[in-house]
Amino acid sequence: MIEVEVVYALPQRQQLRRLTLDDGATVADALAKAGLEELTNGNVGIFGRVVDRQQRLKDGDRIEVYRPLLADPKLARRRRAAAARRR
Repeated sequence: MIEVEVVYALPQRQQLRRLTLDDGATVADALAKAGLEELTNGNVGIFGRVVDRQQRLKDGDRIEVYRPLLADPKLARRRRAAAARRR
């Protein structure tokens, strides 16, 4: 058996679920057990590194469910810089 954490952050709160899974479990298995598979149309990662849902888990892994970006970071930075130049 292995123990992992599944983390999903919303703008106002976060969900953290600690799970015990069988050896050989995958990211998809953990998401299903956590009840988050319907929220995971985007990327998922382990400790900040994007992985495939078929990635096998190790004891202590932290699975992170990433939300889609609302704005392109480069475009947002350009807009802020342009607004600052106008001031």
